[in-house]
Amino acid sequence: MSSGKTPARDIAAFWERCIWPRVLTQCERETAYKALYTREHGQGEFVCQRNEIADSWIGVIEGFLRVQDTSADGKPVMFTGVAAGGWIGEGSLLKVEQRKYEIAATRPTVTLHLPRDTFTWLLDRSVPFNHFMLSHLNERLSQFIATVKFDRLLEPMGRVARGIASLFHPVLYPNTDATLQISQEEIGWMVGVSRQRVNVALHELEAAQLIKTGYGCINVLDRQRLSRYPANQPA
Repeated sequence: MSSGKTPARDIAAFWERCIWPRVLTQCERETAYKALYTREHGQGEFVCQRNEIADSWIGVIEGFLRVQDTSADGKPVMFTGVAAGGWIGEGSLLKVEQRKYEIAATRPTVTLHLPRDTFTWLLDRSVPFNHFMLSHLNERLSQFIATVKFDRLLEPMGRVARGIASLFHPVLYPNTDATLQISQEEIGWMVGVSRQRVNVALHELEAAQLIKTGYGCINVLDRQRLSRYPANQPA
């Protein structure tokens, strides 16, 4: 991990696409923007590790992050993924305790960080930011409950479909592009199925005209149907 060298115009473009700065006053936006810093991560590098005290809220300008833990035998267990346009780690900033998970880059990734002090300053003075964060945390909780539910009730096909749809969550990840840079291996890590099963599932989803696959990417054609696929399994 190294200090970022991301062009200022890319940071500004990402900032303008984010929803949460829009609820702030001009003074608050300026203070938050000045506090931002970037980091660059190589494939497999940790953005943060388990048992650390969180020191920033993390946005993804470019690349893909996996939120995970490591099993007793050393294998990573992925809880969710964060594509470009998303933010992660707000829960760990709201309580001063050791982080219960780790975040790693699955490919070269650029992250944007809002320091804990600035995050806390916004919470202390901005009612709209608090409202945004409450909504965000509620959606995050709903997402994880759905993940547990789908893992226990759905066949691999449904888990792949719902897993891809979750990366386009309209509240948590409103800025994820329709064409998502993600590999079959990354999808497999996210939903807990083999790469071979992911490959079969993607072909079926493409045949159903829900997605269009490319080399290392997926174009989502109908997120609503994808999030309910297949229709005969629990919503």
